[in-house]
Amino acid sequence: MSCEQNDMKSERLSDQVSARIRQDVLNEKYKAGEKIPPERQLMETYTVGRSTIREAIKSLAMAGILSVQQGNGTFVNEENPLQTIDQRLKNADFDEINAVRKLLEEEIVKLAVEHHSIAELVEMEQQLALRKQAIVNEDRQQCANADIAFHTAIAKASSNKVLLNLYQHFTQTIRSFFSQRELQGISHFAMSHHLHEDLYKAIRGKRKKQALELIKYILDNNY
Repeated sequence: MSCEQNDMKSERLSDQVSARIRQDVLNEKYKAGEKIPPERQLMETYTVGRSTIREAIKSLAMAGILSVQQGNGTFVNEENPLQTIDQRLKNADFDEINAVRKLLEEEIVKLAVEHHSIAELVEMEQQLALRKQAIVNEDRQQCANADIAFHTAIAKASSNKVLLNLYQHFTQTIRSFFSQRELQGISHFAMSHHLHEDLYKAIRGKRKKQALELIKYILDNNY
């Protein structure tokens, strides 16, 4: 077998090992920020030679998945291209989440004013009614559920599936935020309910400027 054929075989093998390590990172066998096993252990795990492991690690480092630190070992990057959006959101700071949420919601409201259907308005109205009833019942969890459902209904009314999908990914993080405010009971829901009703009316009446002012006020005050 020629040297060229050997090189091709080695390259194919390192690609295979690279793909397996990628999958192990994705499955969190090797977790973000942690050091992966040393070369000798990797050689045993993937039953390949040292040069194949080194080539695989080199390619993963170039892809931004691993980081080689001379003298310390090889680490999985805290943020890498393999992380799902849910994983990224889980690890993000709430201020970062809220900043992106503001951008999303403002665009969503603007589009909802232009594209909403009668059925989508009905859904918004129903969720507002559930939100109000939950306030009367002093049921914080139902308040949070209805609040998120109301904003999701607005996202649906934007007629932009990508924006809707992105917003839905934020809901778990937003739920976590609400749970942190559990000791506050339902006071912040009660104080902001009229704002949500006004937002609904502005969307229904196609008053874009007023709708945008309301959503900005709601978000700036974390209502």
